[in-house]
Amino acid sequence: MSLEEKLEADARSTYAGKVDCGATAEELEAHFHGCGSVNHVTILCDKFSGHPKEFAYIGFSDKQSARASLALDDSLFRGRQIKVIPKRTNRPGISTADQGFPQVRFRARTPDYNSSPS
Repeated sequence: MSLEEKLEADARSTYAGKVDCGATAEELEAHFHGCGSVNHVTILCDKFSGHPKEFAYIGFSDKQSARASLALDDSLFRGRQIKVIPKRTNRPGISTADQGFPQVRFRARTPDYNSSPS
């Protein structure tokens, strides 16, 4: 998939944060259905525990539906206020883990008490 295709797909998607861990894709689809035709709902899971994370991606059939879904920001879903924002596109070579800090680790110098003076 080219970068242009990814940008187009992401323009038709939104990010929903603070989602209850027990939520299903069907419940999220029903919550966002009033915004337009929902193509897919993706709830990511933790790769170690297998438990769902507290966010999801909602994919719509068109950009207008995705924009309309932003009105659901701070709406109640399963008793929690969810955060709805546009989905960002991951760009190759840019990592959210790299915050601009050096990756070199420095070890503090400690005196060597085991060696005898010469």
